[in-house]
Amino acid sequence: MVPHKPVPVLAVVAALLSWACAYPVVRLALPFFAPVPLAAARYMVAACLVVCWLCVKRPALPRLKDIPLFLACGGIGIALYNILFNTGEQTVSAGAASLLLNTAPFLAAIAAVLFLNERLTVWGWLGSLISFTGVVIIGSGQPGGLGFGSGTTVMLAAALCSATYYLLQRPLVTRYGALVTTAYILLIGAALLLPWLPRAINTHNGWPAWALVGVLGVFPSILGYGAWAHVVGQVGVARSSGLLYLLSPTTLLLAFVLVREVPNARTLIGGCIVMAGVGLMQMYGHPRPQLKAEKTA
Repeated sequence: MVPHKPVPVLAVVAALLSWACAYPVVRLALPFFAPVPLAAARYMVAACLVVCWLCVKRPALPRLKDIPLFLACGGIGIALYNILFNTGEQTVSAGAASLLLNTAPFLAAIAAVLFLNERLTVWGWLGSLISFTGVVIIGSGQPGGLGFGSGTTVMLAAALCSATYYLLQRPLVTRYGALVTTAYILLIGAALLLPWLPRAINTHNGWPAWALVGVLGVFPSILGYGAWAHVVGQVGVARSSGLLYLLSPTTLLLAFVLVREVPNARTLIGGCIVMAGVGLMQMYGHPRPQLKAEKTA
């Protein structure tokens, strides 16, 4: 039996801290920038770094037939996701936002059932119901509740974008690798947000505002994905996916440290229920492939 490779702890910590910091740092940046210009400025910084990396690595260019899929991933997973994410965080707390976005695997599984002919077990459907119950509890504790257009529903729309992106980028990662795929998708997303960049530049904010943009452009947008690609390469997708359950607790901790945000009881209870439902779906929600009985001579 082949022994498991050790988990690269430093890379895991770097990825989780990088991604978790996005939630409180966006809240700190929103008083200086409107949601869409903030997304444009953030990905302008990230795109500059990605271009430098691509010039050094010189990976293969996307094949012509894959261009529409790359465009869809950049439009949904970067541009639209960040517009919704920033808009939702105007009213939803950073901790609640991270817990609501934790429903992305649940939404991806439901989408796969509806559009990719995948199946869920009874445990999978039960996990879906549990997750939905948690979402209702979290949403009822946020401004606007679950009403249409509230911060909670906008954040759930962002989670749906994340789930859609997860499904769309699967074949691209298989062909090009995680880092190269993410680099091209990030560039496309930055290009789609480019029309709002002049508005961000013309807001005449001081260096603290642009320092926050720099943090968002470097850490969650670049370092997080790079570190996570290393983790997945070392321990595989199955083992690494379980580590993502540490993201929400890490976000809650950073939100307290950076913006002194203390989650209310509904957020904590609902978050635990969401994570339990998603965990149940991830572990037992999909039918196990049946092994064919070996013929004996």
